[in-house]
Amino acid sequence: MERKRIVSGMRPTGKLHLGHYYGALQNWVRLQEEYECFYFVADWHALTTEYANPGIIKESIYDMVIDWLSVGIMSPESTVFIQSSVPEHAELHLMLSMITPLAWLERNPTYKEQQQELREKDIHTHGFLGYPVLQAADIIIYKAHKVPVGVDQVPHVELTREIARRFNFLYQETFPLPEPLLAETPKILGLDGRKMSKSYNNAIFLSDPPEVVDKKVAEMFTDPQRVRRRDPGNPDICNVFSLHKLYSDVDDVEMIDHDCRTGKIGCVECKKMLSPRVIEFLAPIRGRRMDYVNHRDAIEEVLAHGNKHARAIAKENLREAREAMGV
Repeated sequence: MERKRIVSGMRPTGKLHLGHYYGALQNWVRLQEEYECFYFVADWHALTTEYANPGIIKESIYDMVIDWLSVGIMSPESTVFIQSSVPEHAELHLMLSMITPLAWLERNPTYKEQQQELREKDIHTHGFLGYPVLQAADIIIYKAHKVPVGVDQVPHVELTREIARRFNFLYQETFPLPEPLLAETPKILGLDGRKMSKSYNNAIFLSDPPEVVDKKVAEMFTDPQRVRRRDPGNPDICNVFSLHKLYSDVDDVEMIDHDCRTGKIGCVECKKMLSPRVIEFLAPIRGRRMDYVNHRDAIEEVLAHGNKHARAIAKENLREAREAMGV
């Protein structure tokens, strides 16, 4: 039986961290067993916020693909490619932009959110407003059946469905309507308790060596109400404890929960228990990563194969879209 196809991408704007792993990559690895997977480096999307500093995009592409392969993305089982190496995305984006009402883009729920989050950058551009149309092109040009997303990204998939539905209505049935493929992902906060992000300088990266992980864990914010070691703590609001639930076994988590609430364990001790467990988790990823870093030709081969395969499919589906539109 033919496997259903999924498409997902990630912007190359810096090193990947634990938030990327639990927010997307862990799920991507699992999906390979059941679906035909297309995972792309969204370098054009990265330009929507990094247009003034495009160098970081080029620098990040290979690092990001190395991280993908190091956590378990398999090639050629999964098609790994670069968005800009398949120019058909851009042509379909242009075609879809002609039929997408401006109001659909203005009501995009993450548009204003990202304007707030990225206040230090001038993102009042046509490209930033219209990125959901490019996102729609990325997905439907492969006639994807599903798109793996978190709950907060479901509106993006719904907008893609609306754009595809409008194309099919105006011309002829060309694109299937992709469905969101929801996955529960643990919320990973940064060292300071905010969302883990490179821009906040609060991330633990997949490539961090043990001494750096140790230092970062030692700097993590804990329960702000706990002043002295013997003060009772509240693990429910402590970021260190949230990571213990990922990296420590059940018995240890229960023990830490109890001892924190009763003041039997201090924050420094709690961090010292966590650090080696995070280091142990990252060790095999870092090992595989070093192998790829030393064999850049293997990465180039992966991308060359992925670009060729993706473009062959995109070309055929774009041809159908052009015929349907009459251009």
